[in-house]
Amino acid sequence: MIVTIIAFVIVFGVLVFVHEFGHFYAAKKSGILVREFSIGMGPKLFAYHKNGTTYTWRLLPLGGYVRMAGLEDDEESLKKGSPITLLLDKQDQVTKINTSQKKMLKGGLPLIVTDWDLQKEMWIEGYENGDESQVKRFNVNRDAMITEEDGTEIQVAPLDVQYQSVSVPKRIVTNFAGPFNNFVLAIIAFGLVAMLQGGVQIPTNSNVIGTVQKDSIAAKAGLKAGDQIVAIDGHQVSNWQDLVSGLGDRGGKKTTLKVKQAKQTKEIQLTPKTVKQNGQKTGQIGITEKIKNDHSIGAILAFGFTQTLNIIMLVFSAIGHMITHGFSLNDLGGPVAMYSMTAQAAHHGAITVINLMGLLSVNLGIMNLLPIPALDGGKILLNIIEGIRKKPMDPNKEVVITMIGFAFLMILMVLVTWNDIRRYFF
Repeated sequence: MIVTIIAFVIVFGVLVFVHEFGHFYAAKKSGILVREFSIGMGPKLFAYHKNGTTYTWRLLPLGGYVRMAGLEDDEESLKKGSPITLLLDKQDQVTKINTSQKKMLKGGLPLIVTDWDLQKEMWIEGYENGDESQVKRFNVNRDAMITEEDGTEIQVAPLDVQYQSVSVPKRIVTNFAGPFNNFVLAIIAFGLVAMLQGGVQIPTNSNVIGTVQKDSIAAKAGLKAGDQIVAIDGHQVSNWQDLVSGLGDRGGKKTTLKVKQAKQTKEIQLTPKTVKQNGQKTGQIGITEKIKNDHSIGAILAFGFTQTLNIIMLVFSAIGHMITHGFSLNDLGGPVAMYSMTAQAAHHGAITVINLMGLLSVNLGIMNLLPIPALDGGKILLNIIEGIRKKPMDPNKEVVITMIGFAFLMILMVLVTWNDIRRYFF
């Protein structure tokens, strides 16, 4: 139980962290101010501010999130009539705005807020020390900090560093970066699985036997792993393709194999059995191709990429099947399903858990790219529409569209979670 919980927290946490780090990195490179990058959710345990971003560590170790300037109400802590304290520098510019009643600002100037502009002209005004006879205005430094109600300090966000201010291509890259990182994580995870399993297994395409199935025709005839089949009924065999082709035509017929065993060459007679494969009859004797293990970084990365690509194709195929054959909640899985899969994977060891992480990472990346409002794919779609129209969408309409998408996702999540509980516990 404990092992399963730890494995689930690690898998889920890594998936979300990697996803959010993609958004974080791309936003920073695009000139968007990332006000907070949080590891975990819930109450804040630790905070550190550097280069405009407040890094927080929160109580619940389940993923994290990124707060980009312009994608939320940047001044939601400020309310008209609310008491705050200001910290001024020697030029009487505001360097700190404290809205928290839980955290005192030493040397702060008490102010009852009446109005503010922390995006364009950078000022805040109100009644100083409770004196309502005069409204006083203070200039705010571009790098000033706001202390929120829970004590978290974030930087103010002038308009030129907000999400909406950067170009459409940069916003598309920022929104795509999260799913992209999930695909990169999958490549790394599958590559790590290959490394832990001794390297990438690559067929040699030689005429040397890799394995002999127990109680097979080949085993009964005395063939062993490492034997080299050089001829079939007098026809020379130089590679595995020749071997498969030669035996394929001999189903049910007595066949003579010329075989090199150790330092001896001898003839072995047997009769391949006829099996149906891909709708066609073929002869088989129960042997497999010799495999070599490639430990090179190139081979491991290529394996990770190939596995990721294959799973992407499978996921898109599954989505297509849902569209053409009807949608079912059983086709989807939420946190409960993830926990159940993690429990099974943890039972089989670390390699299986890492493989599951790669699989889930691909799914998370693709799901986030679906053109549904509130998901990354929905944001990208709105970016593309804006680029085509050559003008931004009405912010109010965009908010409504996003809220509809969010409500849809929440309802779907509740239904999927309830369905998972019924499937796995009842």
